Amino acid sequence: MAADEKSKLSDEQIEFQEYARNWLADNAPPPPPVRLPITAIEVMTVEQRDYLQAWQKKCYEAGLVGCDIPKEYGGGGREGCQRIANQEMSRAGVPFLINIIGLSMAVPTILVHGTEEQKKKFIPPALSGEEIWCQGFSEPGAGSDMANQQTFAEKRGDEWIVNGHKVWTSLGHFAKWMILIARTSRDHKYDGLSYFLCPIAGHEGVTVRPLVKMTGETGFNEVLFQDAVVHDSLRLDEVGKGWTVAMTTLTYERGASEGAGSGGGEKVHPIQHLIQLAKSTKRESGTAADDPVIRDRIVQQAIVSEAMRQSQRRARVEALCDHPMRIPLQGKVTVTEFIQDNARLGVDIAGAASTLYKLDPNAPDAGHWPLAYMNSYGNTIAAGTNEIQRNILGERVLGMAKSK
Repeated sequence: MAADEKSKLSDEQIEFQEYARNWLADNAPPPPPVRLPITAIEVMTVEQRDYLQAWQKKCYEAGLVGCDIPKEYGGGGREGCQRIANQEMSRAGVPFLINIIGLSMAVPTILVHGTEEQKKKFIPPALSGEEIWCQGFSEPGAGSDMANQQTFAEKRGDEWIVNGHKVWTSLGHFAKWMILIARTSRDHKYDGLSYFLCPIAGHEGVTVRPLVKMTGETGFNEVLFQDAVVHDSLRLDEVGKGWTVAMTTLTYERGASEGAGSGGGEKVHPIQHLIQLAKSTKRESGTAADDPVIRDRIVQQAIVSEAMRQSQRRARVEALCDHPMRIPLQGKVTVTEFIQDNARLGVDIAGAASTLYKLDPNAPDAGHWPLAYMNSYGNTIAAGTNEIQRNILGERVLGMAKSK
């Protein structure tokens, strides 16, 4: 953290930053027994889940997860410390936290819209990683058009009977709970949606089926509901307020507000990773690093990386924000496209060797680059496609006319 940024921290935040940095240095987890995926949404095996679940629990017990959540709901009761914890975990290059949907979507949404009973029941085990969450928004006929939900919940006494089909459900195969949008009225498009905290694992009437991606990974799933019973106490906010609650979820998913934790990252900065690859990739005369075009492309990525860092700093200074949501909302577009461009450049640098996949011992960086490039498309689609996000920025931030 730069000196000018650190000067803006409170004494408590500086103390917490020092604590987090020291704890991470002293408590780095052992090497995983199996290869870990690039992000939490590609976790496939029980071995991967158990390793990452244990790491999240350890971070939670150390106070690095849920830092800003009130103590009565299992959090640390601090202020402005979760961002610091996220930065320190990223800087330390430790593994990511597995319960990404619980931390970045379910917990903050429950905190805003939940009852006291729901907050006390659901938030602590989500923070610790004991209970994994998935997201039930997308449907085969309702991807980016989220208001076109057809999964239907029919009220019967104190229960709702749910029938329908959700798709692209990351972590659904390990999830105990799902944040679920279902139609409760066919008479209204937006006001006919309600939001539920739906049991998944082992729940009668719920079937989870893996979807194999082009990477060979099965982190995605489809979830089918056939007369699944959800008690009314698991409804979040009022009947017909599902669209409003979902907008809260998407605000956090798109990065416009801090969640309850995110975890680590690459041990090497993305730009340094590219430089190392270029220096180690042999060409007919010298290495890829000797190619001026490759060097220029790496520099362009470095410029974008620094611009994103400075935008994050600017977003924390209210007087510098012409619109409070512009920089946070544009982050979803710039970050996901930066990740995609970085991976594409890595594939180009590796050249023919980038056709070697992760199981090939000769694959550069253990096959990271083609895997990262293929996975990057999921990031530009998730949370509303980047095209949708550009529409939001144009209409809500710039005041442009709605597209037809």
